[in-house]
Amino acid sequence: MTRLAKVQGPGGTARSRQPKQLLLAFLGEHIVHFSLWPVRAAVLIDVLEGAGVAPPATRATLDRMARRGLLERVRLGREIAFGLTDVATGVLREATARVHALRPFDPTGHGWTLVTFSLPEQQRTVRHRLRSALTWAGFAPLRDGLWIAPGEVDLARALGPLSADLPPRAVTAFRATEVAGFPGSVAAAWDVDAIRAEHEAFVGRWSASAAVDGGPSSLSVHTMLVADWLALLRADPRLPRDFLDDAWPADRSVAAYRARYAELSGASAAAFSVLVSD
Repeated sequence: MTRLAKVQGPGGTARSRQPKQLLLAFLGEHIVHFSLWPVRAAVLIDVLEGAGVAPPATRATLDRMARRGLLERVRLGREIAFGLTDVATGVLREATARVHALRPFDPTGHGWTLVTFSLPEQQRTVRHRLRSALTWAGFAPLRDGLWIAPGEVDLARALGPLSADLPPRAVTAFRATEVAGFPGSVAAAWDVDAIRAEHEAFVGRWSASAAVDGGPSSLSVHTMLVADWLALLRADPRLPRDFLDDAWPADRSVAAYRARYAELSGASAAAFSVLVSD
């Protein structure tokens, strides 16, 4: 079973974070766009330890990510280091656009995008990656074998990292509009109250200053912030505002994230430079 890091956010609310989430947040912020890999395992262990993850749990997660084709293990002298595979690079670069989007919780275009897919039983790993990519793109199961997302999803971009592994005609997609007199697509596919709760929890954790004073390093806190933001982006499918009330908390989440990101990013980058230069 994956060990979770249970730590206090700046707002004082405990939050469990998977080591994989933290590693992807760190790699997406500091590695994927700067050609700095491979990164020594000691650096990754140090950052996650500041986020509440014990070194054995980080090592086990790194090994698991390497076995699944997300990381490549290399040797630097007497030390072990990890580099990003093409699969992980594609996933992280695709995520960056939404992480830094001006309005990350607004749908693109109107109507809905519907998707069905069929994969052979022996391609379980590809099926898992496909479902994960669809979830990140805002899709949720509407009925058995039918997934729905708000707006006009760019599937070519969303599934780009999977394109080499998907058989021809494995995925079928349609644009759709809701028929008057037959509502219920949102209620059937998403738990809107649960999505609201995710936003409220994020705001509660990160609305206050995250200045480091005797706690985890700014690099670790920044990694926790981005990991929580990625989790929120994954939880919120970008529903049209017509389906939400006037008190919907997404704008407050965006404001909290941007304030903390601006507060932490400079010190985090400086701390990262020190770590990789040792």
